[in-house]
Amino acid sequence: MFAALTGAGLSAAAGLNAFIPLVMVGIFARFTDVMELPDQLMWLQSWPAIIIGLILLAAEIVLDKIPGVDTVNDLIQTAVRPLVGGVIFAASAAAAEFDGHVFWTENPLIAGIVGAVIAGIVHVSKTASRPTINASTGGTGAPLASFAEDAIAVGLSFLAIFIPALVVVVFIVLIAALYRIVSNGRRRRKHKGLLQTSKRLEREAEQEAGRGSRRERWKTWTTEYRERMGSRGNGASAETPDEPAEEPDMPSQAAAPKDQSPA
Repeated sequence: MFAALTGAGLSAAAGLNAFIPLVMVGIFARFTDVMELPDQLMWLQSWPAIIIGLILLAAEIVLDKIPGVDTVNDLIQTAVRPLVGGVIFAASAAAAEFDGHVFWTENPLIAGIVGAVIAGIVHVSKTASRPTINASTGGTGAPLASFAEDAIAVGLSFLAIFIPALVVVVFIVLIAALYRIVSNGRRRRKHKGLLQTSKRLEREAEQEAGRGSRRERWKTWTTEYRERMGSRGNGASAETPDEPAEEPDMPSQAAAPKDQSPA
């Protein structure tokens, strides 16, 4: 029981940050009697393994706090974290002595598979939640989320080594937190989609109203223009019949002197 909880806690920590539990297991195994590594995994407590783990840990801490880069880093870590989780689970098999049997020590392959599955589940959850956090906070939440994940990985590693019974409580809290993050992200995306749809409909309505007002102005202008042109045409047609009526008077006025000359 405690061996499984120790391995599960360390593997879950590896799903958040692969190198925190790896370095901690190596240091505790080298300098204390808390961790007793199996013979095939004694290399974890060697100086080269510890130094390389510290370098990779420093790089992981920096890259995971840069928005955008953290997503790329999570993709790269998709192969690393489950592998480390499997190795860590198998390495923590020394805790099996609390159970009075050596099942995990005698079956390192099963221990590695179980650890890889646990680390993979935690890694997928972390990878899925990080874009939601970045989108909802404009990228400012990435460093805070990364610090929180690192702190959880450190605390979970300590609990898995010294108080494995509390690992179950931490798992429950992590599941609840993950559910809340995912559900809040879905609600934010849904609300954002509704706002975008509403704004789009408003723009379309404004454009349609603008087109309608232009049509009405055009119709009004063309109607007034036609009325003006029609009134001018009627005035011109009314004046033209009056001019021929005055022409017969002109010969009569000119003929009057001819009638008076004989007299």
